Amino acid sequence: MKLRNTLCLTLALLATTALQAQKATSAYLFTYFTGNAPEQEQICYAISEDGWNYTPLNNGQPIIASKDIARTGCVRDPHILRGKDKWFYMVVTDMKSSLGWSSNRGMVLMRSKDLVHWQHHTVHFPDRFKGTMFEHVTRVWAPQTIYDERTGKYIVYFSILTDDGSCPYDRVYWAYANRDFSDLEGEPHLLFDMKSASIDTDIVRDDEGLLHIFFKTEGQKQKGIKQFIAKDFYDGQTWELQPGWCQDTNKQVEGSGVFRLHDGTWVLMYDCYTSGHYQFCKSTDLKTFKQVQDTKTEGAFTPRHGTVIAITAKELKRIKKAFPNN
Repeated sequence: MKLRNTLCLTLALLATTALQAQKATSAYLFTYFTGNAPEQEQICYAISEDGWNYTPLNNGQPIIASKDIARTGCVRDPHILRGKDKWFYMVVTDMKSSLGWSSNRGMVLMRSKDLVHWQHHTVHFPDRFKGTMFEHVTRVWAPQTIYDERTGKYIVYFSILTDDGSCPYDRVYWAYANRDFSDLEGEPHLLFDMKSASIDTDIVRDDEGLLHIFFKTEGQKQKGIKQFIAKDFYDGQTWELQPGWCQDTNKQVEGSGVFRLHDGTWVLMYDCYTSGHYQFCKSTDLKTFKQVQDTKTEGAFTPRHGTVIAITAKELKRIKKAFPNN
C-alpha cells in the first residue's frame, strides 16, 4: 500500500509539473501534411495563439523537403513531441501514397533543438528486422512517440500489416528508441489487438497519471475513434475500453491528436478525410468531447493527419523568422 501511494503521488507530481510547463507556453504549433500528391506529402507548420485557429508558415510550403529525409521521398502523419531533455522529437510515416496503401516499409525518426534544424534517420523494417515477421511489413503507419518515466526512454508506437500472415490486419506495436533517436531498440512488441484492424494511435497522460490511448477502429462495421484508459502502459490488465466513440460527428475520421490548452482544456482534433477539413473538439475530462469548429477548406491551410504542441514566445519568434510568410 505504501508503494502504491508513493507511485500515485509521483504520477500526480509529474502531471502537475507538466501542467505548469504547459502554462508557461504562449502559442501552438501544428505539424501536418496536406494531401496525397508527392508535393503534398511533406511536413508543414501552422501556428495559433488560441489553439483553434491556425495560420500556416512558409506560405504553406514544407519546412523540410521529404526527398532529403525519406527513402520514398514522401512522408505523412507527422507527430511532434516536446522531450524531457530539451529536444523536440518528430516521427513520420515514410510513404508515397501513389505507390499504394500497402507500399511503405518504415518510418523516419527526427529530433531538433530549435524546431528549425532537424536530424533525421530512416528505419527500414525489411533491413532492420531481417529474419523476423517485421521483415514482411507492407505498411508501417502513423508512428508516434511518448516518454516513459519508468525507464527514461522514448517509446515509439505504430500500426503494421504484413504479407506473410503473421499480422493479417493492422495491429499496434511499440519499441524503445535508442539514446540518440536514430533507431529502434530490439524487435517491436504488440501493444494491443482489437481482433480487427486498428490504426492511428495517440497517447496522452492526464493529471492523475492515467494514460488515455486513442485509436481508430478500421476493421469493424462502425469506424471511428475509440479510447482505452490505462494505469500501466505495460500491463494490459489495467486497460479499460471506454464505451461509445470519441468523435463528435457522423463523418469519417482518422488521425486523432490530443493536446492541452493553456487553461487546462483538452482538445481532440481529427482529420475528416473524406470531407476535406479538420475538426476540433474540447473536453474537461478526456472522456466526452464536444465539437468546437472545423478548419476552413480554402487557402493555404489544408491540413491532413498531424499533431499540435504548445510552444513558448521565444520558440514562436524563432520559427516565424525561419519560415516567414510573404
